[in-house]
Amino acid sequence: MKYNNSLILGVDPGLEKTGYGLIKVDGNEEKLVEGGVVRSKVGIPIEDRLVSIFKGISEVITEFKPSVVVIEEIYIHKSHPKTAVIMGYVRGIILMTARLNSIPVLSYPATTIKKFLTGSGRASKQQVQKMIMKRLRINKVPSPDDVSDALATALCHSCSVSINRIKKL
Repeated sequence: MKYNNSLILGVDPGLEKTGYGLIKVDGNEEKLVEGGVVRSKVGIPIEDRLVSIFKGISEVITEFKPSVVVIEEIYIHKSHPKTAVIMGYVRGIILMTARLNSIPVLSYPATTIKKFLTGSGRASKQQVQKMIMKRLRINKVPSPDDVSDALATALCHSCSVSINRIKKL
């Protein structure tokens, strides 16, 4: 996989809002390309909502042609099993969309994402957002949170790749 001038698409899957964040990595420099959300309409059948997410993420992939798609692994909380199932649907749509476009997909647990960005797997959302701002040299927190979560995922992968390159030296 090529890492200079590569585009990393981070995705934060959600049924109402799926956040995405696209960064360009050139050597040690990371730049924000775009961030946004794909929305699905509340109150319509879930299959129609999933189609909306598929179409929205497909548009992003078609426009920017990322080198890799990175997504957070699902965290299953025992008191919210239905949420985990729904997130699995959305995650499946993201995986399928990437595969249909021949783009590799990688997943990271939330604790790994936080650790790569802040040094602690238990970092707060605010700590992660501060590191996003610092690493991408931007003046305000990407909004909504779905976008900053997606950017954190993309930056985590950038860190992981950099560390693996150093280990190989």
